[in-house]
Amino acid sequence: MKKLLLLAVVAFATICNAQAQEIEMNQYGQKVTSIPVKAQVQDGILVFQNKEANYKMWFDVRIQGDAAVYFGYDKGLNPQYNPANGMSLRRTRFAIKAQIDENWYGEFDTDWTSGLPEIKDAILQYDGIENLQIKMGNFKENFSIQRNTTSRHLQFMERPMVTSLAPSRHLGINFRYDSPLVWASAGVFGPELKDTDAQTLMEDANKDMSMNEGLSYTAKVVLRPLHKMENGSLHIGAAVSYREPKTTGGDLEDVLWGFARYSTRNGTNINRKKYLDTNNIHGLDHELAYTFELAGHYEGLRYEAAYIARTAYQTEEFGGEGLTADGWYVQAGYMLFGGKQNYDAGGAKYTRVKRGQEWGDVELCARVEYCDFNLSDRYMGGSGYAYALGLNFFPIENVKLMINYQYNDNDEYATAKGKAFTGYDAAGKPTKNAKRIAADSPRGVDYHMVACRFQVAF
Repeated sequence: MKKLLLLAVVAFATICNAQAQEIEMNQYGQKVTSIPVKAQVQDGILVFQNKEANYKMWFDVRIQGDAAVYFGYDKGLNPQYNPANGMSLRRTRFAIKAQIDENWYGEFDTDWTSGLPEIKDAILQYDGIENLQIKMGNFKENFSIQRNTTSRHLQFMERPMVTSLAPSRHLGINFRYDSPLVWASAGVFGPELKDTDAQTLMEDANKDMSMNEGLSYTAKVVLRPLHKMENGSLHIGAAVSYREPKTTGGDLEDVLWGFARYSTRNGTNINRKKYLDTNNIHGLDHELAYTFELAGHYEGLRYEAAYIARTAYQTEEFGGEGLTADGWYVQAGYMLFGGKQNYDAGGAKYTRVKRGQEWGDVELCARVEYCDFNLSDRYMGGSGYAYALGLNFFPIENVKLMINYQYNDNDEYATAKGKAFTGYDAAGKPTKNAKRIAADSPRGVDYHMVACRFQVAF
């Protein structure tokens, strides 16, 4: 009797599945299998899915609007190069993502902030081997936890200054191993998809001078000794990246000789000045980037610290030096009204918080950071400290409101490639030459900042 009942259930399920699937003709005149999908709103995200077919497709839209004011700087020192107040759209992202079947995933992500589409992620991903993920396309290299954390889940409006040394999105292929205790990643990457000018320069270098586009080899290992904890995590990571010169950025002469450039803004995207900037370092043979990071969370507390360095090795023709830029940051945040922090084990990074109250929750954050681009007597790009406090308000799952205060303390070599005065000489005149700054003169372009952001994701 039990066997007959089981056969009846199987037969009924087969009939239902056959009824759910239909044979139709597509726009190319080919027969295709058609299955119904169910439209749902999952925490404000529109999702189309058929669980039996392991299919899921959704839109990922993100808008970030920023405003900032700056004060406390010497207005007479740099009348043409002082921080400038303003507002802007920081990101306007539109992405389509799909779990095509049980093993295959695809993603296409764009940014429209400039008024023209810019490709961010273009991914094909295979998950059909246990504990292994194979990813191909244009995406972020697995190097820095701060760089790999999506901008929607950052604790501050901008990443620390030293994160500018971490590689971001490049074309390539990556293999990732993921177990509860050990997470490991290794990939080979080519050029960066940036803008039309960079793409044209890369293509011209390929066509006219037969130049390679440059490869990079990046690997990372993370240990998670507290992986059995349900309400906490400990992330101990290290990464290294060997990088050949790329044929994007700069101009044709820069590309011909090979170059590196290390520059960053002071934790703000409104003030476009990059006071810390080495300018182009020519004669680049290769670069070596490396990082050590420690992060973790317990209940509503989340902390993170990292050291990042990047060394440009020049050819013998240009002196054969190894020029190292580096820096560090320490930051933490706490949910004030019972909310919980969350660790994304698969991505080895932190993800969306869980609000503690029906009306939402508030996260209080603090950060100290340092970045040093003073590489040698020939390349003094400046150094700087920054001290920040932040409040993040989460009224609903899709909305985040942020306010940041930050004090930026740049040294006398942070001249923005010689554009900014950083002190007064003995005669009381502004100077860009650090050696001429009088002993009693303030040094560097220092200032305070208050900035805010609204963010919506749907």
